[in-house]
Amino acid sequence: MIPGIQSSVFATARATARACCTAGVAALLVLPLAACSSTLLMTSAPPASLPQAAKLSEPAPGRSGDREHQRILAAYNGSYDDAKLEGLLIETVSKLVAASEHPDLRYRITILNSASINAFALPNGRLYVTRGLIALANDTSELASVLAHEMSHVIARHAAMREDEVRQAALVTRVFTDLGSDPETSALALAKSKIKLASFSRAQELEADAIGVGIAARAGYDPFGAVRFLTAMGRNAELKAGHASRIDPRAPDFLSSHPATPERIRNAQTNARQASTPATPERERSAYLASIDGMVYGEDPSEGFVRGRRFLHPRLSFTFLAPEGFTLDNTAQAVLGVREGGGQALRLDVVRVPAEQTLAAYLTSGWIDNIDQRSVEELTINGFPAASATAHGEQWIFRLYAVRFGSDVYRFIFATKRVTPDTDRAFREAVGSFRRMTVAESQAAKPLHIRVVSVEGADTIEALAGRMAMPDHALERFRILNGFEPNERPTPGQSVKLVVE
Repeated sequence: MIPGIQSSVFATARATARACCTAGVAALLVLPLAACSSTLLMTSAPPASLPQAAKLSEPAPGRSGDREHQRILAAYNGSYDDAKLEGLLIETVSKLVAASEHPDLRYRITILNSASINAFALPNGRLYVTRGLIALANDTSELASVLAHEMSHVIARHAAMREDEVRQAALVTRVFTDLGSDPETSALALAKSKIKLASFSRAQELEADAIGVGIAARAGYDPFGAVRFLTAMGRNAELKAGHASRIDPRAPDFLSSHPATPERIRNAQTNARQASTPATPERERSAYLASIDGMVYGEDPSEGFVRGRRFLHPRLSFTFLAPEGFTLDNTAQAVLGVREGGGQALRLDVVRVPAEQTLAAYLTSGWIDNIDQRSVEELTINGFPAASATAHGEQWIFRLYAVRFGSDVYRFIFATKRVTPDTDRAFREAVGSFRRMTVAESQAAKPLHIRVVSVEGADTIEALAGRMAMPDHALERFRILNGFEPNERPTPGQSVKLVVE
């Protein structure tokens, strides 16, 4: 049940935008899915002498750790199997463990099959990195900086320490709730508690950055890899926020558990300058690019994917086209969309509705607040039973559609601050585009891939970006993906990443 449509649509989209610029301990989504794990066990032994996993003394996660692992796999579309990437991770983490303050610790590394840019750690030594993050990095030292950062959370026992802070914050909340004291006093106390917790989390992130840079440097990696990767992550977040942040015009919550990227970059630069490194620290760009050549980029077709304004789901055999000017984002919970310039948004998700319940009855069953009962109507969309209604929030007006497709019901939620005949027509046309995919369309729907190419003498950055299978901002995406500064140009013979079909 969605308690409030406004908080559901926009909070989810905001969380998605924030998640894409975070490389820290992630909040996990509890989803009723499970997937097979492709997990690599790491010790301080060099790769050549690494024993078989069955002979190693593995971390004992217990039932709680296993549950968290399954939740992570469910939230991030399972694991991603790639022998080249697994070999890269084995070698990188083995070097980092040997150079860490606790070379006796063991880690289990999982590559997550997700386009999001994220990495995080569990207290039991499980480390996770998404293929989206791997695609953004440009050399092994950048990836090493991320892995060392997450190892630092385990070494410093940050998760256990944060649990104590959470318990204290919960105690403050319970005390003031039970006492029923003055509302203003209670609000002030609770706000101070939240600020303290957020400050504690930011301090942990900065501490993990510092420890991680030291580990990477002692392992022989270029300590400035952290600076380069954080810069790329910030630029990518800014490009994404150009669309996603318009869902809610308010600034991001300053209580975010992660420091702003500029702050982390400044600290990373200071830490890198102070790090003790070999005369020629390793970046391993060529080997890294060879390892990611051919890797899936963006969404996995098994969970559907975005092509411009169109969303396709080959496995479930449906597609729809968003209104003109919308940018779509496929998340674990829903397909989200925002209109260029703000003021309009959409959400598509799926639920189970009993076959005997009409869709009109479902729309008025209480899963959404403030339904206008007079607006409810039953209709047919491309042969599928459907129903529509409107609802009103404080600042937004919502047009709702429920479409029965097979055994599932697909919910379209369109939000606008001002209803006009044009906006209502655009919403109706978008829902009207919802249809079953043909067999040929499903077979032709292929994921995007990373292709590493060598720059030719006549290649310009504009020409290279033009070869990218990107519907918008191809030039800026090419620069970010390859770590090019605004005025930097590729040189003949240089290897660069392209996103191709």
